[in-house]
Amino acid sequence: MITDTHTHLYLDEFLPFPGDAVKRAIDAGVDRMIFPNVDLTTIEPMRRLHCQFPENTFMAIGLHPTEVRESWQEDLAAVKRELDENASEYVAVGEIGIDMYWDKTFKTEQMEVFSRQLAWAYDSGLPVIIHSRDGLDEILEVMDGHQGCIPQGVFHSFGGTVEDVERIRQRGDFYFGINGIVTFKNSRLRDVLPAIGIDRIMLETDSPYLAPVPHRGKRNESAYIVHTAAYIAGCLSLSVEEVSVVTTSNASLLFGI
Repeated sequence: MITDTHTHLYLDEFLPFPGDAVKRAIDAGVDRMIFPNVDLTTIEPMRRLHCQFPENTFMAIGLHPTEVRESWQEDLAAVKRELDENASEYVAVGEIGIDMYWDKTFKTEQMEVFSRQLAWAYDSGLPVIIHSRDGLDEILEVMDGHQGCIPQGVFHSFGGTVEDVERIRQRGDFYFGINGIVTFKNSRLRDVLPAIGIDRIMLETDSPYLAPVPHRGKRNESAYIVHTAAYIAGCLSLSVEEVSVVTTSNASLLFGI
């Protein structure tokens, strides 16, 4: 039993039959998948796919940092309404965070949006799914403004250093989402895994992105997570079964699933 803690199987890349990718994942032993939201346009397709597989899929609601633009206040308010009206249907606030890789135009707004969504999560008793791309300094700065009120969460698609792990741990009780990046030839993430420890690792795909070797360069999907699990097992001198059991337990503890 494996849990994919971050997959976007509801996106257009999986049309016209996104359910087929869910079925392939289940057949591969991935019986639980978490769908983090992106923006206002993705809420409906995410909910629709979840309704087809209510026993195997779970949802998170949030506004992705790359979607923070001129209309951010209206967009954020709409996401908040969705959370308030359907709170029991969501297991986390996410995907939220800061992304300075593509565009720094809305840096201040991204930090404000992240801060507000951190507060939502804390007030709702939900964990957070954090997106951090060239934005760790800003994320930690925002967290420092929430001392004593920081929810648990996971740093999705983590690709940082041992020092980054320690800086994050100084702010709160966080897990680290590891995906296909760890299998890439030039990735240094494999050397960071021991510092994280299996008790703080979660498996994810970030489908349709970041397909692991041997599928690198192709559309990713949750079924491919087995390759990431096997690679992590080799790095940590564990069996694939141990990696699957512990990371699934981690997901259960954080998301209450």
